[in-house]
Amino acid sequence: MKRILVLNCGSSSIKYKLLNMDTNSVLAQGGVEKIGLNGSFLKMTLPNGNKVILEGEILEHQAGIEYILGVITSRKYGCIESLDEIDAVGHRVVHGGEKFNSSVLITDEVIQKITECIDLAPLHNPPNLKGILAIKELLPNIPQVAVFDTAFHQTMPDYVYLYGLPYSLYEKYAIRRYGFHGTSHRYVSGEVCRFLGVPFEEQKIITCHIGNGVSATAIKNGCSLDTSMGMTPVEGLLMGTRSGDVDAGILTYIMEKENVGSQAISTIVNKYGGVLGISGVSSDMREIDAAIQNGDKRAALALKTYNYRIKKYVGSYAAALGGLDILVFTGGVGENQWTVRSAVCENMEFMGIKIDEEKNKCVRGVEAVISTEDSRVKVVVIPTDEELMIALDTLKSIG
Repeated sequence: MKRILVLNCGSSSIKYKLLNMDTNSVLAQGGVEKIGLNGSFLKMTLPNGNKVILEGEILEHQAGIEYILGVITSRKYGCIESLDEIDAVGHRVVHGGEKFNSSVLITDEVIQKITECIDLAPLHNPPNLKGILAIKELLPNIPQVAVFDTAFHQTMPDYVYLYGLPYSLYEKYAIRRYGFHGTSHRYVSGEVCRFLGVPFEEQKIITCHIGNGVSATAIKNGCSLDTSMGMTPVEGLLMGTRSGDVDAGILTYIMEKENVGSQAISTIVNKYGGVLGISGVSSDMREIDAAIQNGDKRAALALKTYNYRIKKYVGSYAAALGGLDILVFTGGVGENQWTVRSAVCENMEFMGIKIDEEKNKCVRGVEAVISTEDSRVKVVVIPTDEELMIALDTLKSIG
C-alpha cells in the first residue's frame, strides 16, 4: 500500500490528508489552526464523519506537524503504526514563478528556488517552506514533492501573460500574469473529461473555481490558455473579500484622496473588497443569501455583480478558445449553490449553453451534468479534490 501525506501550510494553519494511493481513499484528515496564537488546536475528521478537536499550545509550524504526525500514529486516533509507513509527503506551494512548470521532487536546489519566489508570494511561500523544512527535519529519509498553484498556467503564451507595462519591468521583476488555483483547474478539467468519456487533449474547456476565492481558466487541448487571476490572486473575478479587476488609476486616486500608502491599498483590495465590500454584510454566500431574503439591496447588488463577472469571463474565454465544448463549475460555491450556476448560464443559449434547471438542483458533492440534452456545450458540476491531485503528482514524482 502506498501512503502519501499531503500538507497545505498557511501562515497560522496546516491542513493535512493522508491518502491510500492504491484506492485514492482518505485515511486521515484535519488541520491545525491558530499556530503561534492563543487557543491553538488540531481538528480532525474521523472515518465515521465525526469531528474531534484537540487543544494544545502550538507555537510554530514544526510543532504543528509533529502534532499531526503524533495523531496519525496514535493508539486512539491513528491509522498507521509507524511513520515509516508514509511513502512521501506532497506540499502545496502557492508560487513557483517562471521557475517551475510542473511538480518536482524537493531538493536543496528546489528549496532555494522556492525561496527566490518569496517576493512574488510573501504571505504564502514562507509558510509553505516552513512545512517543507519541518518534514526535512522530522522525516529526513522520506521524499517530498512540491506541487505549485501556478505550474498549470505556465503554458499561457506571452501575449496572454504580459501586462501593458514597460517590458523592462517584466525583465527586472518578473511582473506578469501567473494565475492560481492551478491544481484545482487541472484536476477538474481532467476529471470532467474522464466523467464524460471524451479526450482531454481535444476539448475546449472553461473551468470556474467559485468560492471565497474565485478564478476562471480557459483550457485548450489540455493546456491552460488564459486564467483570471494575475501576478497576485487579487485580479480577475469578484471574490469574497478580494476586489477582482479594478482600474489601476482608482488605486492611486484613493491613495491621494485618503492619504494612505501601498499597504493600506493592499488591505482594501485583499481584505475589504469583493462581496464583503459591496454588501457590507459578509463574504459568506450563505449570509448574503439570508440578507437578500430580508430585503437587503446591497447584498443583492453584491451577488448580481459576483454572478455578472463570472458570466463575462465565460463569454470572453469562449472567444479566446474559438468556441466551447465544456463549462465546469467547482469550488465551495460552484459546487453547492445552484442559483449562482443558473445566473451565470442565463441567456447564454447563443453560445450553445442551455442548462436544465431541475438537473441544476443536483445533490451536493456529486459529479453531474446540468445542461439539457440538446445543449451544444456540456455544463458540468465537478467537486474539486486538490489534495488528491497533489498526492497523485507526488506518487508520480517519486516513481
